[in-house]
Amino acid sequence: MTLTKDEILELDRRHVWHPYTAIDDGREPLVIVADEGASFRDADGRRLLDGNSSWWAAGLGHRHPRLVRALVAQAERLGHVSLAGLTHEPAALLAKELAEVAPPGLGRVFYSDDGSTAVEAALKLSVQYFRQTGRPGKHRFMALRGAFHGETLGASSLGGVDLFRSGFGPLVCDVVHVPSPAPEDDAAAVSATWQQAFARAAEEITAQREHIAGIVVEPLVQGAAGMQIYAPAYLAELRRVTAEHEVLLIADEVFTGYGRTGTMWACDQAGVVPDLLCLGKTFSGGLLPMAATLVSERLLEGFRGGRERAFLHGHSFCGNPLGAAVAREVLAVMREEAVIEGVQKKAPRLRRAVETAARLPGVRRPRQLGMVAAVDLAEGGYLGNAGWRVYEEGLRRGAYLRPLGDTVYLAPPLNIDDADLDRLCSIYEGSIATVMGAAVMGAG
Repeated sequence: MTLTKDEILELDRRHVWHPYTAIDDGREPLVIVADEGASFRDADGRRLLDGNSSWWAAGLGHRHPRLVRALVAQAERLGHVSLAGLTHEPAALLAKELAEVAPPGLGRVFYSDDGSTAVEAALKLSVQYFRQTGRPGKHRFMALRGAFHGETLGASSLGGVDLFRSGFGPLVCDVVHVPSPAPEDDAAAVSATWQQAFARAAEEITAQREHIAGIVVEPLVQGAAGMQIYAPAYLAELRRVTAEHEVLLIADEVFTGYGRTGTMWACDQAGVVPDLLCLGKTFSGGLLPMAATLVSERLLEGFRGGRERAFLHGHSFCGNPLGAAVAREVLAVMREEAVIEGVQKKAPRLRRAVETAARLPGVRRPRQLGMVAAVDLAEGGYLGNAGWRVYEEGLRRGAYLRPLGDTVYLAPPLNIDDADLDRLCSIYEGSIATVMGAAVMGAG
């Protein structure tokens, strides 16, 4: 049985609670019926280019044929067993292959379900490690203002966007938030801003070294804060000072990893090896919920000594064979189809798109790194409306450009073909021009 568009919408109105959406939003959701490559198709037959890789997860596009074949082949052999006292080929081989591409020394893999749970595992691992190595006072964390690390309570605690965490005040942990190294006004002022931010972070780490277990960062790009980009030098200096004071550096590469910034890991651009690295999203190609936390052998040593020192944490679908098989194929596609090399060739087109948009009145701070690019519109912030007007115009023109408030950004699939990329950027430029042109005329 195939439902009509109206039947789907009626069921949706009655029963579905959409994420990050007001109950009385008033916008009717798009009904999507198919996806392929860099686009999806709605129930009205429109092909819409996916400007944000479906919340950054479809890094290799939608239904990459090799990933689909890997999923089907695995489903015909082994669907699911727990990883408690059991193992299987996909999980074992994936862990080996992750260790081979990870920053040196991150040779242990703890599987989980999504980016939030990967971060949550990193927090708990860090606290337990210090407790079991004679430093129980090290149980607090630091994060950047504007940070976003997920939706679970520990990950929400790290969040530096007040709008996302303030409603859960009694539940979230006490986290030290330090200034973001990304510039607030002029995107060209990256080099000046990071030094001031680092000085503050170093001061806090030094003052609270007996209590801080780790600092969690999104390397080089703070995604949900509005695609705020900062200098690799900040990360390098942070690694130096955290090592000096035995504070763990936890890299949340859920968004920035797997080539999004132009290298396999954003940490690579700073020459940095974190103590823990969290990954998700493109990790499983947008097909299945799957994530991992990569851990150094040094941390692993803190958990030896019997059951009372074991990491008592896990998920029902930890290391799921289907997800692991697809994640292995993602790594194979990235190697064999030269995905990261392609990012480096495509990235200048995104740079031109934001620079073109920034010539318009009311458009500011063009910024780009790898396959991430953004501009800011009016001063409305996350609850502003200008970005949503661009979103509506983009739909009319054939692209899905869901904004971060008044930050309008592009983060398309890494392997989007050149013709689709050019069309997407043209829609982006034209949609902003239409909306901001109307805004200027309205103000006049």
